[in-house]
Amino acid sequence: MDLHSLFNPTGVAIIGSASEGKLGYVLTHQIVSAGYQGPLFLVNPKGKGALSVPGYRSVAEIGAEVDLAVVASPAPTVPDVLEDCSRAGVKVAVVITAGFSEVGNIEGEEALKEVARRYDIRVVGPNCAGFFNNRLGLHATLEIRPPVGEVALVSQSGALGGAVLAWAEEQGLGFSKFVSYGNRADVGEVDLLAYLAEDPETKVVALYIESVADGRAFLKAVHDFTRRKPLVVIKAGRGQAGRRAALSHTGSMAGTDAVYDAALRQAGALRVETVEEMFDLCKGLVHLPPVKGRRVAIVTNSGGPGVLAADRAETVGLEVAEPSDALKERLSAFLPPYCSLRNPFDLTVEGTEDGYRETLKAVLEEYDAALALDVCPPYLDSAPHARGVCDAAEATGKPVVANFMAGRTVEKALPVLRERSVPDFPTGERAVTVLARLAEYEERKARWRPLPEVPREQRRLPGEEPLLEPEAMAWLRENGIPTLDFRFAATGEEAVEAARDLGYPVVMKVVSPHILHKSDVGGVALNVADDQQALKVFVALQRVAADLDFRGVVVYPMVRGMQEVILGLSRDPQFGPVVLFGLGGIYTEVLHDVALRIAPIDRLEAEEMIREIRAYPLLTGVRGRPACDLETLADVLVRFSRLPFLYPEVAEVDLNPVFISAGGVWVGDVRVIRNKVAGSKGAQGQEAGNREPKKQGG
Repeated sequence: MDLHSLFNPTGVAIIGSASEGKLGYVLTHQIVSAGYQGPLFLVNPKGKGALSVPGYRSVAEIGAEVDLAVVASPAPTVPDVLEDCSRAGVKVAVVITAGFSEVGNIEGEEALKEVARRYDIRVVGPNCAGFFNNRLGLHATLEIRPPVGEVALVSQSGALGGAVLAWAEEQGLGFSKFVSYGNRADVGEVDLLAYLAEDPETKVVALYIESVADGRAFLKAVHDFTRRKPLVVIKAGRGQAGRRAALSHTGSMAGTDAVYDAALRQAGALRVETVEEMFDLCKGLVHLPPVKGRRVAIVTNSGGPGVLAADRAETVGLEVAEPSDALKERLSAFLPPYCSLRNPFDLTVEGTEDGYRETLKAVLEEYDAALALDVCPPYLDSAPHARGVCDAAEATGKPVVANFMAGRTVEKALPVLRERSVPDFPTGERAVTVLARLAEYEERKARWRPLPEVPREQRRLPGEEPLLEPEAMAWLRENGIPTLDFRFAATGEEAVEAARDLGYPVVMKVVSPHILHKSDVGGVALNVADDQQALKVFVALQRVAADLDFRGVVVYPMVRGMQEVILGLSRDPQFGPVVLFGLGGIYTEVLHDVALRIAPIDRLEAEEMIREIRAYPLLTGVRGRPACDLETLADVLVRFSRLPFLYPEVAEVDLNPVFISAGGVWVGDVRVIRNKVAGSKGAQGQEAGNREPKKQGG
């Protein structure tokens, strides 16, 4: 069943006390005062009505069709209330009542859910602030009613939702629908996004979340939604550390918030950090035509604010390019000689309505969007300047944002801008930031494509727990991931033979099931130059792991002059497998220059990850060095991202370093952390690593 009965019910029952000041009465007053014209009923033990709304002792007693119930009765009564609703054919219940899981009453919430499942009643809440359909006047919430508009707000927090609606009333931003879903016993953000994607009254959705119930379902819901409409998201908890112990580089860097950030970016949502940013962006998305490029013109009557806006525009990725000679010539034909024609285009304090209109019309033939910035002195009327800006926006059909500053000196301009849908922002910096985010949205929308399919095949990891490095390197090769040539040696003589075979100098690393980070314990020797040193190093590494189940050493050729990167896999508690890419070697944890995605990824996503890191120019060739083989790197990233689906035992994998040059890509070190999957030998308590790894190599 969809949520049509929530937003467009045939009949509504408010279940709660009709006494003045009680929740039932307040909700009834909210709906009646908003002008709702549909059938409305009050239900409470006394059968008391209020505000011309008839009262009944039960929903079943009403005798008319009721498909929506708004529940504000005490928490212990809610399961019985839902039983009553089922007898009357109610399809959706909005449970505003608190006192459930948020205060530790898990049993009460489970009882509510059980009744709802039994009778196929969808539940919003409990412990929520209600909802509204603004065009119907169905204002079943305790919050302020904002103007009617095209923004829908979905909020896990009722308090934050209420604050946003109060600000919307103050700022004049119109809303179509609002839902606070509280404890999310049933209906959550996934259901609501699916409904609002189809809602003709909603142009953009603002979403506030603290967590999601099912990360993969959320990713798909957002991805499907953004194909059709923009989604602006505030995710609380940005500064919180991940909940898992940091067992590897990947585990330490793929914190909870970083994974949410990756999921939202991957699915095409626009994440913001503050309610202020959310308002700005929703205002721009509702009122502006698509921003199809990043070239922006700034038309101002004051130099300082124009320069600040230009600085901010470049910081957020816009191009504040100088005009062509042809445009300068056209502007000089009607602007006074004291005006600046370089972008920002400064009309000076002598700027006029015609000056704004004609300048904007001219520059918008060459630029993708414009900021009209007006600092109005107290002795001038700002309204004519606003009319000129609006005329130009309508004539060109291009995105025009405004910053008329400040206070009562521009109070006559603001109604003009609002009535003609030219969004005004408190500063030019905020205005150009909106243009940049809208350009980002159009770029993401143009790149929209189906999410990669998750591999269905499942395999077993080789060996026992833990997977030793020689086994792990062979496993990577079997899955199409190139590695350095290597040899395993269990004795000193075998180590010398391996080093000769590979050719000096070599790298020698200890192999032990109990050493995860070898360099931390002195378990790695570089530049081993000859037979004598190879034997000496073997003895030293044997001593390092003397009490740690020493198995031998793995020998690699010494690599010089290549760039080092890291590839990582980990499992997020909500989103499952995630893949990481970044600068490798010793800089991984120091610089945190990484890109993260929900796995699996496709080739285009892999290429975007590579370009995303700050160190990307190092991979393209600097100071005469040839560009690295980024084609192969992208292919490896794609294959790597599929491993945790093919091998459910994989908990985390670090490939660090991965060497990359113009000639190819080679893994230089691997760590695999293994899940205890039911049915595996490791999960059955058998001794881990009870066999010698096979001699592997090229």
